[in-house]
Amino acid sequence: MAIDWGENLNLKISMLPDSPGCYLMKDATGTIIYVGKAVNLKNRVRSYFRDTYHTPKVAAMISHIADFDILLCESNLEALCLECNLIKEHMPYYNILLKDDKHYPYLRFDTNEMYPRLRLARRMEKDGAKYFGPYIGATAVKQVIDTVRDVFPLRTCSLSFPLKKPQRPCINYDIGRCLAPCADLCTQEEYGQMIDGVLSFLGGDYNLVLDKLKASMQRYAQRMEYEKAAVVRDKIKDVQGLMERQIAIRTDQSEQDILAVAQDGLDAMIQIVYVRGGRMLGGDHFALSREGGEDPGDVLYGFATQYYAQGPMIPRHVLMETLPEGIQESLESWLRQQKGSAVTLTVPRRGEKHDLVLLAKKNAEDALQKRNARATIREERTKGAAAALGRILGLPNYPRRIEGYDISNTQGVLSVGSMVVFIDGVPAKKEYRKFRIKTVEGANDFASLNEVLGRRFSAGLKEKQEREAQGLSPVGGKFSDLPDLVLIDGGPQQLRFARQALLDIGADVAMFGLAKKQEEVFLPDREEPVILDHKTPELQLIQRVRDEAHRSAITHHRALRGHAFTHSQLEDIPGIGPARRKALLRAFGSMKAIRAASREELLAVKGINQPAADAILAWAEQSAREAT
Repeated sequence: MAIDWGENLNLKISMLPDSPGCYLMKDATGTIIYVGKAVNLKNRVRSYFRDTYHTPKVAAMISHIADFDILLCESNLEALCLECNLIKEHMPYYNILLKDDKHYPYLRFDTNEMYPRLRLARRMEKDGAKYFGPYIGATAVKQVIDTVRDVFPLRTCSLSFPLKKPQRPCINYDIGRCLAPCADLCTQEEYGQMIDGVLSFLGGDYNLVLDKLKASMQRYAQRMEYEKAAVVRDKIKDVQGLMERQIAIRTDQSEQDILAVAQDGLDAMIQIVYVRGGRMLGGDHFALSREGGEDPGDVLYGFATQYYAQGPMIPRHVLMETLPEGIQESLESWLRQQKGSAVTLTVPRRGEKHDLVLLAKKNAEDALQKRNARATIREERTKGAAAALGRILGLPNYPRRIEGYDISNTQGVLSVGSMVVFIDGVPAKKEYRKFRIKTVEGANDFASLNEVLGRRFSAGLKEKQEREAQGLSPVGGKFSDLPDLVLIDGGPQQLRFARQALLDIGADVAMFGLAKKQEEVFLPDREEPVILDHKTPELQLIQRVRDEAHRSAITHHRALRGHAFTHSQLEDIPGIGPARRKALLRAFGSMKAIRAASREELLAVKGINQPAADAILAWAEQSAREAT
């Protein structure tokens, strides 16, 4: 069953991409309460918002979700690393028990050794060794080590070189999985050449390994040893999957901002990705209206000079997708001046830094797409819905101003009317008006509505004439901006009474009624109702106007009713304000004592003068007569 999570969340859910990345769940205060990663953001994030069973912990987290953000990544491994960084950065409440201080393993290669080995490491230290990773668990690291050793015969022993004398080689030499430097069967140069191949492979150039594995798989297949070929095939998949190029964690402890821009011909979206301490910690995006057709370099340059006007926030390195020709050197100098220390500005064209820029651009395009979708939906639900409603009702012109009316009372007591206004499909709350019903006694909603309409349009027609005589626009007056369309909450009977009320005062305004039971739309000159699809923006606009009129009337009525219940009889005495009421009650203690007080006793109360005392005595005398 579909659940209505609100316009903003429903739109974000519908716009989720088929891409790996991280998602950040937020509560109503904007606090990040959960960080997760997904191979497919659309499938993973949508699962939280389905009406299905969730564990108690997840259900509790879902109940607090008010919004979410996403960060797109290039691979699942990159998303996993980014998730780790975000959890450590934000410490979300619903992550802490499961993923607090989680470390992902690395491959460590100590090139300071005479014959280096490849080993697993849980942390990356500043010890001069080369680190690769992180990887998805220790099992993944062991698979990488096994794959490397299938191609490169690295030693696995713990011997400390140089040795005092050569030793007998172990079985790994006999099966071709070690060059046996312990037995002086290879030189340090030969071992070093192999190490160069290992480092190249771990650095991302694994074509040599794949070529050898593919050749091995073909040999097994030609000999019809299909089970062995399948094992090698799976190993090829492991290599391709495990050696995904990831950029979420770096080993150089860098501090970088990566800026990219997406454009659609109308607007632009700037994306900044933050890397601190070698870790990608998230990003921000900034919409720039009317910059969609400008040169991307000019847009990024103009943005950067404004964004980095606050010197302390400038990082050590800034990567930008593009810049105008000849501006890079001067912008770099300006950044250094703003920061007060060294800054390197780079526009990378290839390599890992270029990959970072492409990632930022991918997120910029996603943010721009979502913004445009929000703007399109907003247009459809406001001005577009008003225009569609006008066409359905047969109006000659676009209904810019729509007014809705409702009546509220309690068994005919304290009857009030409300007038709400929607301009271009959006509530215009400064235009709302409230009416106390003056001429109708009892619970007669028809007559009360006629009174409200009569007062509103009589005042409006009069004020409009006065403003036009002064050369002023009707827009801006209290009642002179007359509606293009009036909504009456009710069916044909209520509509006829309301229509007649307007005709009686000479106001000819388009009008329709909305019956609550089936949400049927009634027109004055049609017996059969108009049935609108409940999913259409025009019916939803009508419902918003109707519900807002009802809410406004109820709120006003409750306020009056609450005031009536707390009303003091002293408020009915002319000239007795809050300060004098407090002084009287403090002096006499009760209403009975105030009624019995003499003129002299009243004048002795602070703030009570001769006219006030006369008013109190007159009130007390009238109260005594009414009591008898």
